[in-house]
Amino acid sequence: MKAEGGHGAAIPPAKPFLKWLKCSLKETFFPDDPLRQFQNQPPSKRLLLALQYLFPILQWAPRYTLHFLKSDLIAGITIASLAIPQGISYAKLANLPPILGLYSSFIPPLIYAMLGSSRDLAVGTVAVGSLLMGSMLGTVVNHSDNPKLFLHLAFTATFFAGIFQAALGLFRLGFIVDFLSHATIIGFMGGAATVVCLQQLKSILGLQDFTHEADLVSVMRSVFTQTHEWSWESAVLGCCFIFFLLISRFFSKKQPKLFWVSAMAPLTTVILGSILVYVTHAEKHGVQVEGIAVGRSFAMYKNYHIDGNKEMIAIGTMNIVGSFASCYLTTGPFSRSAVNYNAGCKTAASNIVMAIVVMLTLLFLTPLFHYTPLVVLSAIIVSAMLGLIDYQAAIHLYKIDKCDFLVCMSAYIGVVFCSVEIGLAIAVAISVLRVLLFIARPRTSVLGNIPNSVVYRNVEQYPNATHVPGILILEIDAPIYFANASYLRERITRWIDEEEDRIKVTEETSLRYVIMDMTAVGNIDTSGISMLEEIKKVVDRRGQQIVLVNPAGEVMKKLNKAKFIEEIGQKWICLTVEEAVEACNYMLHTCKTNPTKNESEGWNAL
Repeated sequence: MKAEGGHGAAIPPAKPFLKWLKCSLKETFFPDDPLRQFQNQPPSKRLLLALQYLFPILQWAPRYTLHFLKSDLIAGITIASLAIPQGISYAKLANLPPILGLYSSFIPPLIYAMLGSSRDLAVGTVAVGSLLMGSMLGTVVNHSDNPKLFLHLAFTATFFAGIFQAALGLFRLGFIVDFLSHATIIGFMGGAATVVCLQQLKSILGLQDFTHEADLVSVMRSVFTQTHEWSWESAVLGCCFIFFLLISRFFSKKQPKLFWVSAMAPLTTVILGSILVYVTHAEKHGVQVEGIAVGRSFAMYKNYHIDGNKEMIAIGTMNIVGSFASCYLTTGPFSRSAVNYNAGCKTAASNIVMAIVVMLTLLFLTPLFHYTPLVVLSAIIVSAMLGLIDYQAAIHLYKIDKCDFLVCMSAYIGVVFCSVEIGLAIAVAISVLRVLLFIARPRTSVLGNIPNSVVYRNVEQYPNATHVPGILILEIDAPIYFANASYLRERITRWIDEEEDRIKVTEETSLRYVIMDMTAVGNIDTSGISMLEEIKKVVDRRGQQIVLVNPAGEVMKKLNKAKFIEEIGQKWICLTVEEAVEACNYMLHTCKTNPTKNESEGWNAL
């Protein structure tokens, strides 16, 4: 392409550094929608829009109707029936007083109803978060020896977790979570669910002494060295309740309209278990009782937008406020949110209804939980955790991508056989390592021409694609950075060597042009530019010419500032592979038919 215009890639106009920095920061830290809404608005309107963005309740509250209230009332009562037994159970899992599970389903939902942008998210405690908190704090202080300190540490951990979450949302850094691959999450969640289920063997078997470790070996050793302490009454009761909960969930899945059966099952189990213990005095026969007497997926279905970073701010804020109100770590459990969605909630007011029901429970009904057997709470936890062990997803990974399957199993084994903390570290390390490998080892391929067409495709993927005589076409499928520059230099040089060896065997036209398709190269740094300069030196020594195809605007600007475009000649930058091959073929034909004509004359003729 000639500088004054042609068919090739153009160099975009240079943008002042400060203006470029301002645009980059604006893109990174500020959402687009509110900024567009603020444009050309009077100050009063801007203030209202800002308040509505910070407090979404100001958007839907003025339009709230009795029809919405009816739907949210039903949904709120339904999720409260699930939140109450789950809150008690998960607090026990975190080695915290069970009443804190109810507190955590009271204050945080009220905060989220004001700040959250999701209509369907139901706020509360989660099993994996409870397990992590109990496990990590347990390494610092024993909850039995010093319960007061353990409680204070839990509130402190919740506070700092909220600070961290809110900061991620405020600075639009929620994408960090995306570094955890799907395979890693499946393995970690499955391992955590397995560990949670193993921990419930203490209550199901009626054991008094149990290991504080969470790994499989320690738990099995603790269980089978106390076979004489097993309580068959507790085991039978636990198995029956687990069976009941699983059957109710299976029935609800088969008949989605009957979602309330699965939602009401945990509370029904608590009531039935408490009545059974009270009537039969089962606590005298090995069944322990609790004695707590107290003095985000659904938005796309409804076609509305959820700002993930705004959600992080809302969840972080509710954890910060909750930590001052005797609440521990809360988020949006998938199971509870699914019930909220199926119950037909219209707005976040369903969380307010749930909070009111939980408040009434705290005020008037908590003495009724005195006879709640621990085995019932364990059954609720086990039934919930079994749904997180997604073996079908693991089989699917094995069929599609063996590497993803290994990642999944590594995370699972790390959690189950070591600890939740080590398993989480392994999951994060594997995810980051995979990202680094993808960056450091980008895909490069040789392109060939599909017969009877102007299409060029990977010769390994399309066996019928043929090499173009005298031309090597390479495709680089990633940005070029310092992390992969050395690898790309070696790989491209090896491609050139292999192509020359192939030509010697087939006695084709000697290699004259190396075309590099840079369509997928979105950016390049100075190390990448140095790599291209070294490649140019390699091809120059061999009497060859390098040709670039469709570099992105940012790449063109940097190559132009580095004088690289000037070195290779702007005419050797083309828009498409087809255009580049056509130009190279013309030059080959011109030089072959008229050896006295130099390359410049041939190009001018073209």
